[in-house]
Amino acid sequence: MKLISDGAVIRRTSRRDVLFATHGFNVSMAEGICSLARLEEALNLPESCQFIGILWPGDFWIPAINYPFEGETATDCGRRLARYCDRNLRPSSSISFITHSLGARLALQAAQVLKTKVRSICLTAAAVNSDCLTTQYAGAFANSEIVSVLASHKDLVLRLAFPIGDTIADLLHRDHALRPALGYGGPRSAVGATVPPWQIPDTAGYNHGDYLPPSNRAAAFPDADAKWNRATGFMRRCFLSQHQTWPE
Repeated sequence: MKLISDGAVIRRTSRRDVLFATHGFNVSMAEGICSLARLEEALNLPESCQFIGILWPGDFWIPAINYPFEGETATDCGRRLARYCDRNLRPSSSISFITHSLGARLALQAAQVLKTKVRSICLTAAAVNSDCLTTQYAGAFANSEIVSVLASHKDLVLRLAFPIGDTIADLLHRDHALRPALGYGGPRSAVGATVPPWQIPDTAGYNHGDYLPPSNRAAAFPDADAKWNRATGFMRRCFLSQHQTWPE
């Protein structure tokens, strides 16, 4: 890693389609760097695009239990990212997001307060309420041209741990409502700019960690047989506004 100036960021993003990608809950900095760097390679975007990985402090202290508190951290990071984009990315051609798990809150919050229209948001295994696009993040939904969702009923984290953390969040925030996770069953219906399909067939067996390239540097990469290949293909087509060929 090395520090680059805001001027360098402006030069790299000017007149280019910018794609922000962010990891989810319980990911260290080293793991985030590894997984997102591999994601950039797997996406193989055109030269007219600029990939930017977003690291945020989403480490856990106690699994599931401190999830409600990390949601606030993700939201705060989203606000900070939006302010940075409003200052430095105005010359870019467009801004888009790819997220995993609790990183959805970061991107949706950024989209909610950005002063420019978001080109696309791709939410995979999103650890947010299934109705968030018409309630809490309705503003982000309205400020985005296209929203794509990738969900799996075989995601044990969203099926088992998310309801526990969500119950605690309900106790902490009076405006919070108990709902299934968006990344478990998708939105209730295709509303506005949501683009079906989004439900991965149960037979495919996609669990919470099957969406992004591995964060362990010792793990094989590239790996043509890994499940994340189909997920990253979905992300790429979402960003490039191409027809989705998976899931069916």
